[in-house]
Amino acid sequence: MHDLPMTASVVDRDGPSRAEPVRIETLLADPATRVIELQGDRSPLRPDRTLALRSPEPEDTETLLLYLGRLDGIAHVAACRPAPPKGDATREERLDAAPFASLREVAGELPQAQATLFATALGLANWHVRHPRCPRCGERTEVVSSGWVRRCPQDGSEHYPRTDPAVIMAVIDDADRLLLARNIGWPEGRFSVLAGFLEPGETIAGAVIREVGEEVGVSVRDVRFVADQPWPFPASLMLGCTARATTTDLVCQPDEIAEARWFTREEFRHELAEGYLRAAGRLSISSRLIEGWLGQRLDELG
Repeated sequence: MHDLPMTASVVDRDGPSRAEPVRIETLLADPATRVIELQGDRSPLRPDRTLALRSPEPEDTETLLLYLGRLDGIAHVAACRPAPPKGDATREERLDAAPFASLREVAGELPQAQATLFATALGLANWHVRHPRCPRCGERTEVVSSGWVRRCPQDGSEHYPRTDPAVIMAVIDDADRLLLARNIGWPEGRFSVLAGFLEPGETIAGAVIREVGEEVGVSVRDVRFVADQPWPFPASLMLGCTARATTTDLVCQPDEIAEARWFTREEFRHELAEGYLRAAGRLSISSRLIEGWLGQRLDELG
């Protein structure tokens, strides 16, 4: 898990300074500040496939601005614009036709710190888009604290970014087989480990036990936390776990799971090689949980 994308803890989020008056304005006045530009969920790249960070520009003040913190002592700000209409390449042309890419497309290629900055910017931007109004009175809220709070001008209430924790688990039986499932709507052959959101008042282990039972009818024990990963699509934190199955009969939840199977390592490798099974890329923690069971990187399998 050491190279799991979007998990680097090298960015100083500089939380105490977010609420300082004119904090964003001060940062934009400094040419040393680095700006990550978002258009919808996409950001421009340099030819070497790193983020095209730039100095602040006057027009940045016209859009949503988010202070992401400091990396190597340098402040980083996200300038978030709506996705341009299809076929409108005006701004891209002005940026010398820099290619734009989504986080899903490049998180595995970016330097770890840049992937973390991109994930933070995208998660915050997604929250702002989805929560423009006060949940108490319906009034449109205003952005404060350098993009980390929305305040209602009507009742004075403050609202903070939302992160939805979800468990994702590699379930293994006493024969050392791995449980994989195909969700409704996924193409034939695409299997992955099970996952689901935590409910109020629930522990991580409790969510693993409940989700596995609900989705495939299997009972599990010995739930162990492995690693976590931000997943800003739109606003999750994936909590990777392993669990030991105490039953093996599969009863799929009809509105969630199209099919589920137990795999031996030999079956997994064979079906992947023959094209019957589709393996996920190494962007998400799901593939790393599979690799932990398999004892081999998925991108090494021919």
